[in-house]
Amino acid sequence: MTLRHFQIFVAVCDHKNMTAAASTMFMSQPAVSQAVSELEEYYNVRLFERLSKKLYLTQAGEKLLSYARHIIGLNAAAENEMRALSESGRLRIGASVTVGSCVLPKLVADFSKVFPGLKIEVTEDNTSKIEQLIINDKLDLGLVEGEITSQDIISRPMADDILVLICGAGHPLATRNSIEPYELEKENFILREIGSGTRKTFEDVMAENSLKWTATWTCNNTDTIKMAVAEGLGISVISKRAVSKEIEEGILKVINVNGLYFKRQFKLIHHKNKYLTEAIKKFTKVCLQNQ
Repeated sequence: MTLRHFQIFVAVCDHKNMTAAASTMFMSQPAVSQAVSELEEYYNVRLFERLSKKLYLTQAGEKLLSYARHIIGLNAAAENEMRALSESGRLRIGASVTVGSCVLPKLVADFSKVFPGLKIEVTEDNTSKIEQLIINDKLDLGLVEGEITSQDIISRPMADDILVLICGAGHPLATRNSIEPYELEKENFILREIGSGTRKTFEDVMAENSLKWTATWTCNNTDTIKMAVAEGLGISVISKRAVSKEIEEGILKVINVNGLYFKRQFKLIHHKNKYLTEAIKKFTKVCLQNQ
């Protein structure tokens, strides 16, 4: 079997449709179908169930998909490593929103000064999306704040992060230095979307303390949260790193909640089967040294 067979197979799995896979591979649909048939014949297994014109992976297909992604990833890593020998190449980094806005820019800037020939591509999304991109070999490394669920991901602690309760300068809570946990149940919260590490940390702490809460606004970026809170539309729990400037300027106020602590760890993640190129190893070292 050739690398091309595996690439076609992965494309069909990703799109769950041979016509769509053919379009992305710049091939004809019959050619894609033929490649899949050759794989099935070669391994003497059925890779897809074809029901009502839809494709469903069989157990054998699921197993081969894992190997196919790994094989394609190894090929890409080999090419990247060879290019790195001539001081060129590519490093694909994914970051969840807080890490991406507060930590990653300096890490990339410092790394680029030492390795100027390496092309760094950054994708920012919530933790669950970054995890999926790592699994699908769309990223080499991830820097996230949320919990990782896949056993195929290796996670290493990178740095601690403290979350704080914030309100606008004109909010009734702004005149108080601390409140009791039960008082949170009366407030409207402006929160990150489900799948984000910030949202998960908030939900876990509230649940551990048997506290109810109401979300009146859900969004996928910290800037919107900060602006909405500053306008008095609600309160939020957010990384202290993300609001240091607004706190200093008096736009936002941090309120202590007696006996309640929102704390988490930033993590550096990669797929367990990922071939660690020199570029990946060096960037990992930079991340761990900047804890």
